[in-house]
Amino acid sequence: QVQLVESGGGLVQAGGSLRLSCAASGRTFSSYAMGWFRQAPGKEREFVAAISWSGGRTSYADSVKGRFTISRDNAKNTVYLQMNSLKPEDTAVYYCAAAVAYSSSYYPSDEVQYNYWGQGTQVTVSS
Repeated sequence: QVQLVESGGGLVQAGGSLRLSCAASGRTFSSYAMGWFRQAPGKEREFVAAISWSGGRTSYADSVKGRFTISRDNAKNTVYLQMNSLKPEDTAVYYCAAAVAYSSSYYPSDEVQYNYWGQGTQVTVSS
């Protein structure tokens, strides 16, 4: 069982930056691939970024590529999402999720592959 708690959301002007954190409980954090997803009002939840258990491999949605960076610190059981050059269309509730991983090449973008989810943190970008 893994419990995930996101933090770092808030209100920021367009062009600004935020760093989201997701703290995980449990001793096996390093055996999970981690992902960030977001859900805007009236829209379905969508993939943002994912990272392999070692942190050596990452993937991003096209809409955030070059602006967002996912990273993890396995010693701190924490995954991060650095968000730069924020746009109003980035406004959403951001969720982190954990997927049981059996290889270092596993870092899915499909939410159905994720086993555990956090409660979410609101990010609002004003124009």
